[in-house]
Amino acid sequence: QVQLVESGGGLVQAGGSLRLSCAASGRTFSSYSIGWFRQAPGKEREFVAHIGWSTDYADSVKGRFTISRDNAKNTVYLQMNSLKPEDTAVYYCAARSGPFYSGNSNEYNYWGQGTQVTVSS
Repeated sequence: QVQLVESGGGLVQAGGSLRLSCAASGRTFSSYSIGWFRQAPGKEREFVAHIGWSTDYADSVKGRFTISRDNAKNTVYLQMNSLKPEDTAVYYCAARSGPFYSGNSNEYNYWGQGTQVTVSS
């Protein structure tokens, strides 16, 4: 069982930066892949980034967002730079067993409550 808590969201102007954190409970955190997803109003939840044996990004954030993890702190980070208004959404972190990449939200077993990111133009 893994419990996830996101933090770091907020309001930022276009071009600005935010760093989201995903703090996890559980002694086997390092054995899980972590994904970040986001959901904007009226839209489906979409994949943003993943970290396991590989790091993977959605094309829309590649070059602007960086995912990293600190297993000693049971925490995964999402550094978001050059933010755009279209990045506005609730951001969720999620965990799945195993190290391999998946951008499919249905393959993630554990979810946090989400953190709001709003980018003003």
